[in-house]
Amino acid sequence: MKLLYVKAKNFKNCIEGYTIDLVAKSRKTAEDKEYELQEIAPDLYVYNTMAFIGKNASGKTSALELLDACYSILGDFRLEDKHYDYDGVELEIVFYHAGFIYKYECLLSTDISLSNQAIFKEEKLYRKKYYKSRIHELYEDSSFEKMDEYGTLPEDISKVFFVLEKKSTRAIYFESFGNGAETYRMIFKALKNYSIDTLVLKNIMRIFDDNIEHLQSLDEHNYRLVFNGEEKYLSDSQLIYILSSGTTKGLLLYTLMVASLKEGFDLLVDEVENHFHKTLVENMISLYKDKSVNKKNASLIFTTHYCEVLDQMGRQDNIWICKSGKHVSLSNMYEDYQIRTELLKSKQYYNNAFQTAVNYEELMSLKRKLKE
Repeated sequence: MKLLYVKAKNFKNCIEGYTIDLVAKSRKTAEDKEYELQEIAPDLYVYNTMAFIGKNASGKTSALELLDACYSILGDFRLEDKHYDYDGVELEIVFYHAGFIYKYECLLSTDISLSNQAIFKEEKLYRKKYYKSRIHELYEDSSFEKMDEYGTLPEDISKVFFVLEKKSTRAIYFESFGNGAETYRMIFKALKNYSIDTLVLKNIMRIFDDNIEHLQSLDEHNYRLVFNGEEKYLSDSQLIYILSSGTTKGLLLYTLMVASLKEGFDLLVDEVENHFHKTLVENMISLYKDKSVNKKNASLIFTTHYCEVLDQMGRQDNIWICKSGKHVSLSNMYEDYQIRTELLKSKQYYNNAFQTAVNYEELMSLKRKLKE
């Protein structure tokens, strides 16, 4: 299964018809096919890495939250424990699975009980056989056939269940869980759930803090740490004061990255540079672009203020610019801007080619106020 396209109405403060298209649009060179793209069916390419950029409060997080909602529906067949309102949200989700293109439409409402979960209404499922000769009709309504053979499901379970049948991790949204001391429990849970060798964790620990020689989970809240030659037995609340916040967050993110690459699910990361050196971010991007490592077509989808990392991305159609006004909107670098391919994307960003620069006049106004 691979997500191809998302369209939303009434989602948070996004414009009507807010759309994210994950299918490669521009010309595909041999180099692109080797490093930038995944061929999930003949001539059907999606991206190894995708980025959302923009100013603060421009809607970058909203883009990831919409994708997270769709992955939750496709993976768990339900939508729950999100911090935004479900009422009145209309979704259109297009995905590829086992030789077919599926289109799923629904209207969401909030469960009237105290539980924070969505109810699925007005559900419609369509499908068509995928043929590379008809790739230009990928989303064309007339080429889909409606699926009418359904069983009965609870109203909080999506009818996508009848297509995908088994729950599966389709993506993990890094910002959606793991906070403070709980992070260590999540690390060891991920190691167990995805059968990751503890030696991999040791390698990850040395990347972030070479003083860490060993970290072992004794139970959900207690750990054995060998730090700079000294053995300590610590609770999770004590451990968080020994290890830096960057190390703690990095251990979880890199563990989830390993799981994503190993299992082939996508990884969503909001503000990928938070607490991290730029080299660590660039390393993540390079691993998803390396087919010898990324053997199961996982994708890294992230927001960033580190515009320099965009220079690692050879294409433009996998980069979206987020903007806010009355509503949050998205534009695609390839489709909506005339940027010469030989120019550095970071230079264009700093030159405000995408209207994403910080308001310099307001910064100077603040400085004048502080001088008074």
